[in-house]
Amino acid sequence: MSGNQGMESLIPLVNKLQDAFTSLGVQMSLDLPQIAVVGGQSAGKSSVLENFVGRDFLPRGSGIVTRRPLILQLINSPQEYGEFLHCKGKIFADFDEIRKEIEADTDRLTGTNKGISNLPINLRVYSPHVLNLTLIDLPGLTKIAVGDQPIDIEMQIRSMILTYITKSSCLILAVTPANIDLANSDALKLAKEVDPAGLRTIGVITKLDLMDEGTDARDILENKLLPLRRGYVGVVNRSQKDIDGRKDIKVAVAAERKFFLGHPSYRHMAERMGTPYLQRVLNQQLTNHIRETLPGLRDRLQKQLLSMEKEVEQFKHFRPDDPSIKTKAMLQMIQQLQSDFERAIEGSGTANINTMELSGGAKINRLFHERFPFEIVKMEFDEKELRREIAFAIRNIHGIRVGLFTPDLAFEAIVKKQISRLKEPSLKCIDLVVAELTNVVRFCAEKMNRYPRLREEAERIITTQIREREQRCKDQIILLNECELAYMNTNHEDFIGFAKAESISMTRAQQSSENASNTGRKLGNQVIRKGYMSISNLGIMKGGSRDYWFVLSSETLSWYKDDEEKDKKYMLNLDGLKLRDIEQGFMSRRHAIGLFNKDGRNVYKDYKQLDLSCETQDDVDSWKASFLRAGVYPEKLSDTTNGEDSADRENSASMDPQLERQVETIRNLVDSYMKIVTKTTRDLVPKTIMHLMINDTKDFIMAELLANLYATGDTNNMMEESAEEAVKREEMLRIYHACKEALKIIGDVSMATVSTPVPPPVRGGDDYFSIGQRVSPPSPGGPNRRPMSGVAPAPAPGPGSSVSRAPPAPPVTGRPAPAVPNRPGDATGRAPPAPPSRPGGTALPPPLVPTRGVGGGSQQPGIVLPQRVQQAVVNVAVNEMVGALGKQFKFN
Repeated sequence: MSGNQGMESLIPLVNKLQDAFTSLGVQMSLDLPQIAVVGGQSAGKSSVLENFVGRDFLPRGSGIVTRRPLILQLINSPQEYGEFLHCKGKIFADFDEIRKEIEADTDRLTGTNKGISNLPINLRVYSPHVLNLTLIDLPGLTKIAVGDQPIDIEMQIRSMILTYITKSSCLILAVTPANIDLANSDALKLAKEVDPAGLRTIGVITKLDLMDEGTDARDILENKLLPLRRGYVGVVNRSQKDIDGRKDIKVAVAAERKFFLGHPSYRHMAERMGTPYLQRVLNQQLTNHIRETLPGLRDRLQKQLLSMEKEVEQFKHFRPDDPSIKTKAMLQMIQQLQSDFERAIEGSGTANINTMELSGGAKINRLFHERFPFEIVKMEFDEKELRREIAFAIRNIHGIRVGLFTPDLAFEAIVKKQISRLKEPSLKCIDLVVAELTNVVRFCAEKMNRYPRLREEAERIITTQIREREQRCKDQIILLNECELAYMNTNHEDFIGFAKAESISMTRAQQSSENASNTGRKLGNQVIRKGYMSISNLGIMKGGSRDYWFVLSSETLSWYKDDEEKDKKYMLNLDGLKLRDIEQGFMSRRHAIGLFNKDGRNVYKDYKQLDLSCETQDDVDSWKASFLRAGVYPEKLSDTTNGEDSADRENSASMDPQLERQVETIRNLVDSYMKIVTKTTRDLVPKTIMHLMINDTKDFIMAELLANLYATGDTNNMMEESAEEAVKREEMLRIYHACKEALKIIGDVSMATVSTPVPPPVRGGDDYFSIGQRVSPPSPGGPNRRPMSGVAPAPAPGPGSSVSRAPPAPPVTGRPAPAVPNRPGDATGRAPPAPPSRPGGTALPPPLVPTRGVGGGSQQPGIVLPQRVQQAVVNVAVNEMVGALGKQFKFN
């Protein structure tokens, strides 16, 4: 059974808090402070620590007994037993066995000849009567090495003690025996080093019963000599004879109480002395710590409670089988889906904005303006192959005759073939938009996870609608392509016509694909895109496999070390360059494109191709579109398949100058008309997709989705809650109520406990902590009784006195008389001589005596004090005299 009743009263409060937080699934960390005892050898440190726990289990004896730090962990548990870290699994139910094991383990490591070690002994004591605390019993400070102790024993023990008491969560019990001079206390000196403000230090004076007769420690215990902020507590421990005689701790505490009540110097402060009072002081520190922790716990609980308030409000009166609740939930879910889908497409902003990649309307926008134009350019005709086809068409139209004029049928045949090739990238654009719309619907429907069947049915209905609109959209795109094929509008305002086509005289090189790239640079070397890419095909030693900052302009491609654009690595001219896709490697996660010269010349130093890679395919597609704007076109299949045979056939087909002129005319006409058709296609395909598929899907979700869900006729099954959601709801309600209960318990703990403020620094100067002396009331009947300040003892009546006896001196009260400003005194601080008394024996007010001036010199006799000072002195003296006379007359 514990002898510390104060600790036992704290246990239920801590257990309540622990239970409340355990129900929340939250680890509560009160982190109660450690308590360490520091003092000289044989000062009674172990006895003080043992008295706080209330059990007798530490080794005792003369000389240095504690030779290793003992870290004692008190753990609240239903059973009472001890366990050592070095004896895992072994339970010590007898505390005598614990003492023997401490002595044995100390001897095993340090020997039996008073050796020391800084390796601690870890002991855990489980008991229902203790809090979760850590107590530290440290070796006593000593000066001279004995036995097997090292020469620097003092420094080793000092360093060992500082290791533990430096922590801000450690309370320091500075133990000093009463039979030594307090000014020589090593414990107070160490405490000052780590706790200069004195907030963690409590002075403990032991061995008061062993002081010489006629001496006492009253000035120390009254906090007059070397005062501490938290003061001193006197204790009387059991002697070695009492310990050997197995004197019970409770009996020892009773004897200690009797000692303080019976001693004339300590009886007036007996309530503030002894082991029970020390226990109360330390327990109050634990209470203060708990109360200081409560505001943080309360704030955390209140934040958690407020975050759940909105959701819990829906669940407080929730009944899963209520049809009205199901209907309301379905309407809310569909409205949320409608709102999320519209925001995802229109880009008005949502709470969950994707910051990792493009999605929804932003990705569809990129498909329209980057990916689709790039796919069209990839399908562009090859110059050599086109001229060969034109030549064959003209010859076949003329037949056996030699044509004098350029046939328009050749123009129509070639244009129709090129228009038909635009159908494939247009349909591919639709497929990409459908895939993104499906992803948007799936993402928006995630909020329906609470009702999995409703989510599945909503996704199925919307996806079916998208597929239906997809087919209709593809039919419309095909129709647009067929319309272009049905009629060649040669009267279009942008069409050059036959007359202008014949007047154009350009060489074959000027009409090649790089001519288009030159037309894109009319505005000068403008910056098109900036970003990071890696050069994949360079070795690591040559700067490859690392990211560079690339700057793409209409004429050059430059790369720098970083985005500050100070350290330029290289600048590449884009003239004559082509672009090709590079397959992703087996072990590579990056996507790459290659830049090469169509003439086979080196692109960069000794490399015929420059491989540029990015993290994602989306980045690669964006760079492709940017290169397209800079006039760097993708590689055509015919570039690698025509070969020399194609060149020979082309040369043979252009042997006739008249045929060459006709081919050149048709070529110019085809180029002019295909620019018109391509421009129209790039404009109409996104508009058609937007109208027939995206807007139609949005209108369907807004107007018809709910009706389609009700048309299934199975709304009850659709609104069945998932098992995971039911568990989540119950768990949320449980946590919500547990939070409220924990807040209530914290309020109860706050009401049931009282926090004591930190004692203010006392004014004065003779202390280790630079805090001053505090005046304590004198003890009645003590040997050091002093007369009241300012009132002299009544003199004996003289022979001629008119009264038979003088009135007795007023009784000594519990407070000192008010101080008089500038009351004179000599250099030694002694009080001035008593003033002459009146005939009745009452002391007269003291005369005004010149005092030390402001400048430091003494005032000369005859110089009067300022009027305000004189009046203040007279008022205080008169009030003191009147009070004394009143008490005398009342006493008589």
